[in-house]
Amino acid sequence: MKQTDSKKLFKQALNVIPGGVNSPVRACRSVGIDPVFIDHAFGCFVYDVDGNRYIDYVGSWGPMILGHRHPQVIKAISTVLERGTSFGAPTDLEIELAEMVIAAIPSMEMIRMVNSGTEATMSAIRLARGFTGRDRIIKFDGCYHGHADTLLVQAGSGVATLGIPGSPGVPESFVAHTLSLPYNDIETIQKVMGEQGEKIACIIVEPVAGNMGLVAPVDGFLNTLRELTEKTGSLLIFDEVMTGFRVAYGGAQSLYGISPDISTLGKIIGGGLPVGAYGGRRDVMEHIAPQGPVYQAGTLSGNPVAMAAGIATLKEIRQPGFYDALDEKSERLTAGLRSRAEQIGIEITVDRVGSMAGLFFTGSEVKNFEDAKKSDLEMFSAYYRGMLQRGIYLAPSQFEALFVSSAHNNEYIDQTIRAAAEVFAEIKG
Repeated sequence: MKQTDSKKLFKQALNVIPGGVNSPVRACRSVGIDPVFIDHAFGCFVYDVDGNRYIDYVGSWGPMILGHRHPQVIKAISTVLERGTSFGAPTDLEIELAEMVIAAIPSMEMIRMVNSGTEATMSAIRLARGFTGRDRIIKFDGCYHGHADTLLVQAGSGVATLGIPGSPGVPESFVAHTLSLPYNDIETIQKVMGEQGEKIACIIVEPVAGNMGLVAPVDGFLNTLRELTEKTGSLLIFDEVMTGFRVAYGGAQSLYGISPDISTLGKIIGGGLPVGAYGGRRDVMEHIAPQGPVYQAGTLSGNPVAMAAGIATLKEIRQPGFYDALDEKSERLTAGLRSRAEQIGIEITVDRVGSMAGLFFTGSEVKNFEDAKKSDLEMFSAYYRGMLQRGIYLAPSQFEALFVSSAHNNEYIDQTIRAAAEVFAEIKG
């Protein structure tokens, strides 16, 4: 498997782009190689500039639930391009997508479109502070909510991959009102809310953590957050940028039966194009300008191309049986990985929620960020390189989830399992 042109492009990129990449985890430093430059993609495959084909479990970090270049999404984009790319003015497509999202997620009564997940979470927190008149917020270690200043505290994902505890450039005063607590620790959140609850504007959480690998909520954790915020007048924000329409059509909140006050979305609702959104209770959302005093704006928000791609994607994934089929494929993959590792004698922990999964090189249960950090990172690096050599494209970090799409079929899933078995055997020696 040659990667000559990828290496040339990376060398060229280093001269004009910091680190040669436009998002840190793409640099692949933690796995000891240079990044692969992608030329094109189709279905469950990505193809690099050297002509190598890979079965893709990154899916542009989640949004490609239908696989790449799904014909209905491409058709929708092509059609709307005849109208234009951006107007900076309202269109009918914004309303159509908003109505589809609100119909799918009962906790959302109003929604505001933005351009990224970071923008969505940043705006949701500003709204929560404006609505409650409080400053302090609570997040959880290993949960990544974008790179806004107030949220780069124990943020997991790319921050964890690079070994950065926060980030230079973020004044201490900006994070002074941010408390970061252990994920899935019911006792600690009860204690903190008991002491400070009346000062907390909101609790923001990934209902299924996908930025420390894949970590599911323990029984009672999300219910506790809901009960505590209701008791203290704080708002509960579910960051469903990753899980929204991924783990279920109504998101993780429909899966676990919890109604947050505000939810943030992204990825899938743009069909792979840059998009984000936040929405929730009507009385809360009516505090957003121009209806209310909390200001937030965006020139490209609700642009017609992203809206059209999102509408087309949601129309496909709401078809009967879609998530059942996706769940079966995802279970086939994770069960196969778990079985092969056990046969070969490699200790791994595999967890899955819907079509999101995580594989940790540890024999211990992973319930939080501290557990995740106990994984053998050298072993993961060897695993990543071995899988890439066998045509399997994974996220280059132990602290990222993998994603299954409807374009994956049993043949390619079984091919992935066989490749993993070979790599496990190599690692075992």
